[in-house]
Amino acid sequence: MSVAKREYGVSVEQPQSPAGASATEPATGAGGGAAASSYPEILTTAMAAEMLHVHVEYLRRMVREDRIPAHRFPGGREIRFVRDELIAWVRAQPGEDRSPSAAEKATT
Repeated sequence: MSVAKREYGVSVEQPQSPAGASATEPATGAGGGAAASSYPEILTTAMAAEMLHVHVEYLRRMVREDRIPAHRFPGGREIRFVRDELIAWVRAQPGEDRSPSAAEKATT
């Protein structure tokens, strides 16, 4: 069974969540959570920006400034990202972990 959800004026079909889980909150697990693991191993710029919740242009600027791990094809125009490298990079960033899974770990 699926639940219809309207987002940005578009109706989106979402699968029914398991008992006890919210349909609006992503399920998380070991290794970055289900949301990150649903992405392929090699990401385009658009896919990486979506995974990181940043604008595509901001991600491109970070690549130009060599602030994020990225791989360019010969010729220099195409950029690809390795999902696991991005996850490791995010975890290595300074700051407080405000993810929902961090709150669960703190209470355990």
